[in-house]
Parts: sequence; structure tokens; C-alpha cells
Amino acid sequence: MEKEKIKGAIESILFASGHPVTPRELELSLELDQDKIQEAITEMQQAYQKEDRGIELTKIETGYTLSSKTVYHNYIYGVIDKRAKLSLSQAALEVLAIIAYNPKITRAEIETIRGVGSDASIYRLLEHGLIKDAGKLDLPGKPVSYKVTEEFYKKFGITSQEDLPELPKYKLDENRQIVIDDLIDGEAKEESQDKNQELENQEKQNEEEGEKIDKTDKRDNET
Repeated sequence: MEKEKIKGAIESILFASGHPVTPRELELSLELDQDKIQEAITEMQQAYQKEDRGIELTKIETGYTLSSKTVYHNYIYGVIDKRAKLSLSQAALEVLAIIAYNPKITRAEIETIRGVGSDASIYRLLEHGLIKDAGKLDLPGKPVSYKVTEEFYKKFGITSQEDLPELPKYKLDENRQIVIDDLIDGEAKEESQDKNQELENQEKQNEEEGEKIDKTDKRDNET
């Protein structure tokens, strides 16, 4: 199969699928080896990067998908029913963030972190297709766990969990609660060290200036 036809076939498959397609699925469908599939995908990604193209070929976890470029989203909302525009409450965003950073987390664990019930937020996120059932855990009661979906990665323009912003460092006590005092003490210690360094630098500067004055006075006395 010619290269241009391969790229056309891949584009058709991704457009029709509506969800990320893995390289293995493309190999089986087109009956081609992995190298040819990857070469075609790379060339397509480069072609879609041109400013006159409104879509892009993106990798989401282990698969590839076609999506509109974020720079054109405002124009899209002018045509698509605005009621479909994603709108989440602060509570739902908090729950979504917790699940994104903690795959296979249970409702009880989410509520322990937040300190409030989260049933409504979880239901809304499931409704929007941003999270999904990640299976039951081997724990008492067999609780259901949750993880984010491919739709989440598409909506937020990232490809995998590794692309999420790095969380600030913190310490947990024996009850798995964040130890705020340690964080404050750590910050205070850093500030104290900075101040001590400033004082040391100032003292050193004063000593150097004193030595210069002494040398000047000595020269004056000699003359």
C-alpha cells in the first residue's frame, strides 16, 4: 500500500472511531507492520501542525485520536449547542483532580480526603464521561474504584497521567493526614537560613570595608 493511501486509511479510521485507536489495532486493520504505521502517524502529526489545519492527531495514553485544535474551540462553540459545553462545579473539579492523581480510588477515600460527601460530584463526572468504573477492589465490601477516561485527557489537552502538573511535596502523619505544622516549620527554617546567610554576607562585607579603611589609614600615616 502506498504511503499516502496508508495515511488516508489511518485518518479515516481515527475520524470514524470517535475514540483513541491503538497502533496494534491499526496494524491489524491495515495489515501493515508497526514501523510503517508509526512512520505514517509521525508524518500526519507534522502535517496537522500547520496553521491552516483545524484538527490535530494526538496520542492519548496508548492510542491515537483526531481532535479539533484548542485555538479554534471558541468558533466551535458558536455552532455546537452551548448547553453541551462542559461546566463543572468547584466540588466536581476537586473530585476530578483527586481521581486523576489517584487512579483506582474509592468513593470513601475521596470523601476522606475532601471531608464531605461526594456522591453528586462523582455522578456528574460519570455523566460527562470524565471518569469511569475502574473495577472493584479486593477490600471489605468490594468497593468500586474510579479512574479518569480518555475523554478527560482529550478535554484537558494532555496525553497521560505523567503530563499532570507536579503536586507540591507534603508529609503524612500516621493517620495519613497532611502535616501542616511540618510544612510551616520547614518554610520557617528556610527563611531563617536565608536571613542567617544575609547576616553572614553583611558581616563579611563590613569586615572587608573595615580592612580597606585600615589600609588607607596606614598609608596616610606612612606619608
